[in-house]
Amino acid sequence: MMTGFRLNLSPLKEPLGFVKLVEWFTAIFAFGCCGGYSGKNVVSVFCGNGTNETLTAAFSYPFRLSQDLLVEGNMTFCNHTAGPTHLVGDSASSAEFFVGVAVVCFLYAMAALLVYLGYMHVYKDSDFGPIVDFVVTATIAFLWLVCSSAWAKGLQNVKDATGDEGIASTLDICTQSDVTCRVTEFANLRSLNISVVFGYLNLCVWAGNAWFVYKETRWHSQKYAGQPVPTRSQVPAPI
Repeated sequence: MMTGFRLNLSPLKEPLGFVKLVEWFTAIFAFGCCGGYSGKNVVSVFCGNGTNETLTAAFSYPFRLSQDLLVEGNMTFCNHTAGPTHLVGDSASSAEFFVGVAVVCFLYAMAALLVYLGYMHVYKDSDFGPIVDFVVTATIAFLWLVCSSAWAKGLQNVKDATGDEGIASTLDICTQSDVTCRVTEFANLRSLNISVVFGYLNLCVWAGNAWFVYKETRWHSQKYAGQPVPTRSQVPAPI
């Protein structure tokens, strides 16, 4: 059996290779929209005497909010002193899990495309390759379900912690009767919302791709090879 590299672009014209190319692109968008994000909310502190102060609630990937300062040092607002205050919450585990799965999928899709385009003759002539490909593809589809759901919940936690209620419960002076705290300028979370959408899109793409990979395994071929072929007497006569 020839095992050398033989470039063949025809797999890209078939679902098996084309979907892997789609997976490669969707993985890029998933981790690109989440990893490296940074933003800030502007918080206005309204005093009873008509004056107001502003604070900046800055946060970034991986969203360890408990390490992000809201008030850097002792400051006075509306005749009330506020000490160093951090935001509340930590969504790092879900964000890093999501980005980690996306990076692994990006690398695996690239490696699979290399095999499809250069070693398809080896891939089809062996049982090991398609079976491993199917198991990995099905596992990744499950990981996309888990990490996308976890990151969707983590992103909601970030929104809650940096919103009006989250800031008001974090900053002690906001509980004073003559002080009102409100977020007057919100960070643009569009890319983070898009990352969640791409997470579930990747789930659908990888789950669908698992079927096409399954068709290349011996399990699928044995299933149909074991079915009896109807004899001439079993074929119904034309009406």
